[in-house]
Amino acid sequence: MKSQWECFLQNLGVWEGSFTNFSPQGTLLNDTPSRLSLEHLNNSQKVRLTLSRSEQDIIRDFNTVGGGLLFFENGSFSEGLIQLGPFSEFGGELALVHENRRLRLVQLFDNTGQLKELILIREHLAGTPATERPTLQINDLLGEWQGQAVTIYPDWRSPDTYSTTFKLQLDDAGRLIQSTSFGDRTITSTATIKDHIILFDQDPQKQVQVLLLPDGASATSPLKVQLRQPFFIEAGWLIQPNLRQRMIRSYNDKGEWVSLTLVTEERKL
Repeated sequence: MKSQWECFLQNLGVWEGSFTNFSPQGTLLNDTPSRLSLEHLNNSQKVRLTLSRSEQDIIRDFNTVGGGLLFFENGSFSEGLIQLGPFSEFGGELALVHENRRLRLVQLFDNTGQLKELILIREHLAGTPATERPTLQINDLLGEWQGQAVTIYPDWRSPDTYSTTFKLQLDDAGRLIQSTSFGDRTITSTATIKDHIILFDQDPQKQVQVLLLPDGASATSPLKVQLRQPFFIEAGWLIQPNLRQRMIRSYNDKGEWVSLTLVTEERKL
């Protein structure tokens, strides 16, 4: 296993792209070009992050990683709050890395726990093609996907690796039926589809929506995060028509961050 610092260094370079803000219903609010540089300083154990957008520079130095931040071996990562608190804002970022491109998704919730805003960040390494995929459609996801998952933990215990199966199909009424199997567990749920929103609405107290977004991206969010109810946030990325990655950041019923999972899956043809 690479160290967390070595995994972080997979992200070195200059990343050009944009920050696109969406409402909880997927309405595009604004789009801002961005340039993010991650550079080693003087060959020391320090990395400087410089983010330029809207004529503003944000500079952040790292000599360790930890806290609410965890990395996978390919450089993919997630950063966010480690604890949901009562009457406080909440949020997390999920970042997927593939070859010369990164897709990052930030999900923000207000101080009542309601989903407030999403920020989709699409980046490519400077000097490489900025190829993007079209906006995700439901038909892009139908079928059976078989994958491998790696789950890592904030308490540094050994990662878990296991196979996954993800099936999506439409019934005669046009409802979506989703079946997810990991290890020896299978969870089946149903959802309604309206335009670019998939709503898992079987339990009114635990409604979860999936927004279909540009560049083959998807954002899975609870409509409300609350204590005494476990929850997760997820980002998906259709990298190629039959290759997809998903990252899941999970919290327990005490609002504590408990795990981070990266799934790489291929559609059965």
